Amino acid sequence: MTIHLLRLAVGAESLQSMRDWRRDHQITWRGRPVVPTHTRRAPTRAAELLDGGCIYWVVKGFVQCRQRFVGFDMVRDGDGIDYCRMLMDPELIETVSMPKRPFQGWRYLKPEDAPADLGEGQGGDPLPEHLLAELRALGLV
Repeated sequence: MTIHLLRLAVGAESLQSMRDWRRDHQITWRGRPVVPTHTRRAPTRAAELLDGGCIYWVVKGFVQCRQRFVGFDMVRDGDGIDYCRMLMDPELIETVSMPKRPFQGWRYLKPEDAPADLGEGQGGDPLPEHLLAELRALGLV
């Protein structure tokens, strides 16, 4: 059974900044390109996340995109602290914008509660990010 994660994209100013960061931080894991992100504790439902699950990113107060999970592994930093490295497909899939208040860490997200993907022709709006932010705040996008 599939489950998803919801996580804040700390430091991301826009979808473009998310794309740029992902492009610049790709690594190769088991022969394929992936984008890592780290968390202190490994998800207990990793098998369900790997069964078609995604990480849904909250950018500037709105769920705006997702990435598919590829795998997990444990890594140790220079201070000897263990972290879970979550490995995602580099493709960033835009979703229908959904407001979300800040929270710490990550949360599980049921598939029925996840926002839909943007359909063909709905993504890539040429509007400036500040206008999109205002429209999102009004609940119009």
